[in-house]
Amino acid sequence: QVQLVESGGGLVQPGGSLRLACAASGSISGIHTMGWYHQAPGKQRELVAVVTSGGGTNYADAVKGRFTISGDNAKKTVDLQMNSLKAEDTAVYYCNAVRRYFNGRFNDDNYWGQGTQVTVSS
Repeated sequence: QVQLVESGGGLVQPGGSLRLACAASGSISGIHTMGWYHQAPGKQRELVAVVTSGGGTNYADAVKGRFTISGDNAKKTVDLQMNSLKAEDTAVYYCNAVRRYFNGRFNDDNYWGQGTQVTVSS
């Protein structure tokens, strides 16, 4: 099992910045991808940004140029620096980790943090 602990989040004015942090613990050796997703009220959970153990990144179009994801593969941590925040960024942000294991064939398990609220409002 993998446990994810998130920190950061809160209330910020439009144009402001926030930083989210997430640390994995438990059976972390097989984690190959970590990232952040968000879920606004009444909407589905959506990808914000992910980073692989090789350093590759992927961002949602809506956050490109404003958000930066960084990960420490050895420590299994992932941070999300959010700049130029907009009202539409308001959501609960969830940390995600994908762990690969072998039981005759390779499989991936997804793990989620408890979520942290980000509110962008004046």
